[in-house]
Amino acid sequence: MKASRLYASKRLARGFAAAALLIAACASGGGAEEAPRRVVSFNVCADQLVLALADPAQIVGLSPYAADPAMSTEAARARDFPRLGWQAESVVPLDPDLVLVGSWDRSLTQRMLRSLGFRVLPVDVVADLAGAYAQIRDLAALLGHAERGEALIGEIEAARARLAAARPAATSALLIGNGGYTVGPASLAAALMAEAGLKPPPGAPKGYGGYVPLEKMIVLNPDFLVMANAIDQPDGQGAVYLTHPALRALYPADRRIILPARYTLCGGPSLIAAFDYLTSMIGRRMPPSRRGD
Repeated sequence: MKASRLYASKRLARGFAAAALLIAACASGGGAEEAPRRVVSFNVCADQLVLALADPAQIVGLSPYAADPAMSTEAARARDFPRLGWQAESVVPLDPDLVLVGSWDRSLTQRMLRSLGFRVLPVDVVADLAGAYAQIRDLAALLGHAERGEALIGEIEAARARLAAARPAATSALLIGNGGYTVGPASLAAALMAEAGLKPPPGAPKGYGGYVPLEKMIVLNPDFLVMANAIDQPDGQGAVYLTHPALRALYPADRRIILPARYTLCGGPSLIAAFDYLTSMIGRRMPPSRRGD
């Protein structure tokens, strides 16, 4: 405990010294804050953003999920960097000057890191492209590489244009998960589907989504079901819904679109992979007569 207090005191003293230097720089005409040199990410979305926007030398640690291909489209790149443990204590030896965390997770970790004098910045969940682009620009500027933010957005827009050229004229689809729960239009998954020309049928849940009884699903009768993964066997209570004989009869494999979670969690470089993945899926699922505006 004494060691922790001593470490926190040293961190705070260094913080005060840095603040004094910043005030002096502003007084002498400098106004730009120095970019962080040692960045740690405790969040899978922040992982992908720093991999795309930071210098490799700036990255001193990524989250435990960073190299998980089920969670991140940048898993292969993340393997070149150290990964954190599950506890806040794994951050301390890295001595970062910026720690990125999810805005809604690890509240105890955030409090502990702040109490030790670390600069902690929450990375919000995004629900649309506008929010994703704002997040990219803000973090790119913070990391000292604003131009990389614009370049990343340009790559996303190029992938978005490829998808727009392949999308169908008018097709309904509903993203459905275990137990019959669906996301509503206030989600990144719904935004991606809309870009692909896949819109929820009339009567689908609004806002963040909700539960859709099997009978209602049959009445809604979307052209396609969108699922995070292919489920063939009722290996759990939630999977019973998705493997019901009525649903299987109405929605065979060619009326189901698999949209893995790694494409719908984050708004950084995963958007490029998501748009290109949807372009390929639309190309396989839609006959030529149903493509285009």
